[in-house]
Amino acid sequence: MTADVAFSHTTVLLQEAVDALAIRPDGVYVDGTFGRGGHSRAILEQLGPNGRLIAFDRDPQAIAAGAAIGDGRFSLVHRAFGELSAAADDAGLSAVDGVLFDVGVSSPQIDDAGRGFSFRYDAPLDMRMDTTEGETAAEWLARAELKEITEVIRNYGEERFAFQIAKKVVAARSEQPIVTTAQFAALVREAVRTREPGQDPATRSFQALRIHINQELRQLEVALPQALDLLKPGGRLVVISFHSLEDRMVKRAFRSLSRIEQTDPLARSNFLPGDFLEIHAGGIAPSEEEIAENPRARSARLRILERVR
Repeated sequence: MTADVAFSHTTVLLQEAVDALAIRPDGVYVDGTFGRGGHSRAILEQLGPNGRLIAFDRDPQAIAAGAAIGDGRFSLVHRAFGELSAAADDAGLSAVDGVLFDVGVSSPQIDDAGRGFSFRYDAPLDMRMDTTEGETAAEWLARAELKEITEVIRNYGEERFAFQIAKKVVAARSEQPIVTTAQFAALVREAVRTREPGQDPATRSFQALRIHINQELRQLEVALPQALDLLKPGGRLVVISFHSLEDRMVKRAFRSLSRIEQTDPLARSNFLPGDFLEIHAGGIAPSEEEIAENPRARSARLRILERVR
């Protein structure tokens, strides 16, 4: 567990992710989502004196936390992982031995009420991972049209009451701006008629808004090919995702690259390896023990792709 000033973060699938990278002591690695540095610290423990680790994060608080790592083999860059190629060029990297993405929101971001990620606190409706730039969730809700709000909540939250929620938002903002998490959560709860037991009606809409504001799926979409282009033969891309939209994107990308179906889809001999090989094709899930210790790990899935040639 790594600690922030006021919030702690338990790194999910820590050992599994580091093992998946198959670290070479003198290798060069990228941690595309530093967070609070759990994976980075574990990677550094396995690197030799000539190894190198470059980490990225777009959250200024994560960058500040990374200042505590005083290691000459390590550098931390304030950039989104979707800018991996440009950042690698700036760092003088043409090829690396492994790339790790631990995508989605981090515990400190959720638990810091002021960030506006959670409906558990009444706070400004911000939701930006990079608080130095871009539009807040409140600003977007103030200008987006009914159709756009509906599509975002439906597509990114998989919310069947998306249209009803969007109508509530548009009607409410004509009377007063929607600027807090409590306001938005209340509107969603009014619009959602039924929900699974134990799940707050606002859960899906908050997820959708966060994904849209931070362009999380787009970041992942552009980052995957950039990471694969950087890999040396034998190098690995490891991705940890936390919801079905992310995992589906990773799974489809990996499958499309690692196997070519010829004639009979049931005959494994008809699948030929391409330039990449998927390791543990079904992905790796957290153990029951990890989920018991950290319930937020329950939806995580780790996938591995290795460059063969």
